[in-house]
Amino acid sequence: MDIIVYTTPGCTYCSQVKELFNRADLEYAEVLVNTLELKEEMLSKYPQAKTYPHVIIDGESIGGLVATAKLFLEKGLVATKRK
Repeated sequence: MDIIVYTTPGCTYCSQVKELFNRADLEYAEVLVNTLELKEEMLSKYPQAKTYPHVIIDGESIGGLVATAKLFLEKGLVATKRK
């Protein structure tokens, strides 16, 4: 799986989505969007990416924390409670 997570500095939801990936034991590439150029680059590739974090899996835009958590639950990658 090729996973890219677009984040911004100090974003609580970004920290939570990274924790979700850690719980699922999945590796991901983080792109810290801290300049206008990086934001424009992200939006040119994924125009629907209006909030952070924004998760891309195998080239498909998944969405933010909630959408990613729902997908992980559906796929059985994480449980609702920690072990």
